[in-house]
Amino acid sequence: MNKKRIISPFKKFLKTESASGILLLVATLIALIWANSPFRDSYSALWEYKIGFKSEHLELYKPLILWINDGLMAVFFFLIGLEIKREFLIGELNTTKKLAFPLFGAVGGMLFPVLFFILLNEDPETAHGWGVPMATDIAFSLAVLNTLGKRVPLSLKIFLTAFAIVDDIGAVLVIALFYSASIDITLISIAIALLAFLYFIAHRGFYSHYITFMFGAVIWVLFLKAGIHPTVAGILMAFAVPIRQKAHTTEFLANLSQIMDNIKKAKTLPTPILSKEQIDEIDNLDHWIEDYQSPLQLLEHKLHGIVAYAIIPIFALANAGVSILDSDAHLDSSLIIHIALCLVLGNSIGITTIITTVKKLKIIEVPKDINTRHIIGVSFLAGIGFTMAIFIASLAFAKSPEFLGSAKIGVLLGSLVSAIIGYLILRYNKTDNTIIEKEELSTS
Repeated sequence: MNKKRIISPFKKFLKTESASGILLLVATLIALIWANSPFRDSYSALWEYKIGFKSEHLELYKPLILWINDGLMAVFFFLIGLEIKREFLIGELNTTKKLAFPLFGAVGGMLFPVLFFILLNEDPETAHGWGVPMATDIAFSLAVLNTLGKRVPLSLKIFLTAFAIVDDIGAVLVIALFYSASIDITLISIAIALLAFLYFIAHRGFYSHYITFMFGAVIWVLFLKAGIHPTVAGILMAFAVPIRQKAHTTEFLANLSQIMDNIKKAKTLPTPILSKEQIDEIDNLDHWIEDYQSPLQLLEHKLHGIVAYAIIPIFALANAGVSILDSDAHLDSSLIIHIALCLVLGNSIGITTIITTVKKLKIIEVPKDINTRHIIGVSFLAGIGFTMAIFIASLAFAKSPEFLGSAKIGVLLGSLVSAIIGYLILRYNKTDNTIIEKEELSTS
């Protein structure tokens, strides 16, 4: 397979994630300024404003911030699910050899921050926040990595992307197992039955965007009412979207050629509208285009921009506003420091230690253009835990506003320090740029 055909989409992905990182930063700054300005009351009032509907049998009447965290973020998790499925089937995680490098890195990046938090934390009331520092924000981390240009090899960017996907899987499991309420077995059983039906018909080759959307909405509500965070439904729904095409390239091209010939032969009207024959051929073309496209790839392509440029910045705007300058705000300095330290030191020590150990034991094979300093630098970038970390914090401290605010500040502080240290290490890494330049030329 042509390497350029593989690398080009990945480079487009990097550009999208980098732009998303910039939007995240802007949204975060706006939220912080707004929450600490004389208009801070309007910030809180906006996100606490309740919308929805109530009926005799169903009530969905929630504050705006919960519609964002439970609703919009379900779309974000759905996209993550699509990416995970693609990577496992045809991407950077589809063989044991490819999976080993980011897998061991992710183990270190999840396990050590949790252990650090457990060791540092002395307050039983904040113990539930152990999952906050274990998540990496791919948009911010790739945005920082991309600013370094040719100073870092493409293989390091691929590693960070694959690492973040494995890390996301861990975060989703943690949310499902430890940050969900008491479970209603009846409702979750219905949801699982609906998911099983979708998996079955997808396996049999049937797929419809409309059926998936309708079932997805019902399954989302069932998860919400059952006590499992509805974003988990987003992940599970993604696995019901097939990756395979119904029509292969040769078959599609043959029919495309036939359709073109038929359009040329069809009657042409003098008015600027199509004849019946032309409309029939256009309908035929739509049918073959739908069959030729991979449903998973198409959805991922359409959702990626929406998530990167809208959902994630909105999430940041709604969740990053913490009253730091407000004298009435009660902040827990210990929690702030602990989370920041876990993000900075937990990830850097954990990832570097695990990767170097398994490398010496020859369990994994690290690409030749990635040196030890690259690994150390990217391990600090893995401490940028913004989106997922704040999301987990909102679950862990949903009933404790003072701890939630402190956790958010800890995430922001730890992410900032991690980004600066990681950037500086990679910026001044003395490496052989010849390999990188050759790689860039071969893929340009």
